[in-house]
Amino acid sequence: MIILAATPIGNLGDASRRLVEALTNAEVIASEDTRVTIHLMRALGIENRPRLIALHEHNEVEKAAEIAELARDTDVLVLTDAGMPAISDPGFSIVTAAAAAGVTVTALPGPSAVITALALSGLPTDRFTFEGFLPRKGRLASLRQLAREPRTMVFFESPNRLADALGDIATAFGPDRRVAVCRELTKLYEEVRRGTAAELSEWAALGVRGEICIVVEGGSAQEVDLDAGIAQVQSLVAAGSKLKDAASEVADATGLGKRDLYEGALRAR
Repeated sequence: MIILAATPIGNLGDASRRLVEALTNAEVIASEDTRVTIHLMRALGIENRPRLIALHEHNEVEKAAEIAELARDTDVLVLTDAGMPAISDPGFSIVTAAAAAGVTVTALPGPSAVITALALSGLPTDRFTFEGFLPRKGRLASLRQLAREPRTMVFFESPNRLADALGDIATAFGPDRRVAVCRELTKLYEEVRRGTAAELSEWAALGVRGEICIVVEGGSAQEVDLDAGIAQVQSLVAAGSKLKDAASEVADATGLGKRDLYEGALRAR
């Protein structure tokens, strides 16, 4: 079978008893970075020397069928560098290939940056959506499409792009939207910063290090009034969009009237 195994996201003490047992007995391990896997096994005092197969974003699709077939005859332990495989990390293609081939897939649950950040955020946890890494290009446009998303949203982001990302969140969702930035979860310098999008954008501009999760409060159509929508149109126009196109984009994202947005932005010139 295929065994998806969650690994610590920072603190080695979070390695489960089942993970240690699986690593001790594994004959084949497919891992995102074999060097990280070797380091983890040494740190846990495991002397097992299984066959290691590199499985990363550049070869996952082509390796998936091969690994699924291999799992017909022996268990294949699938690991990523940290957290649960297939959650914004390699693993999805293997699960898909195994399911299509009738190969059993199971999981050893454990640490997850998404769930940990959500729990620590102080924002609603009853309904949420994980959006993965924010796109490098078209980030603001992507965020605008989520302006009316009512569920709490969880994003991954690079520390080097955090300030700009928070600035775009403030523009797309409004400066007062509640946000939590969770940094270095389970590690020595773990930190959770809570505030508005505008406040945290200013804080992040001073420089932030480490692995980052951004948790954002969900919105509603009622939260986006006409004045805020007009401000969003003006921001898009200032960035180079045509007024008509900007009004259409904001109308689609907020549910406000395109004509109202267009005429309001025109009057504000």
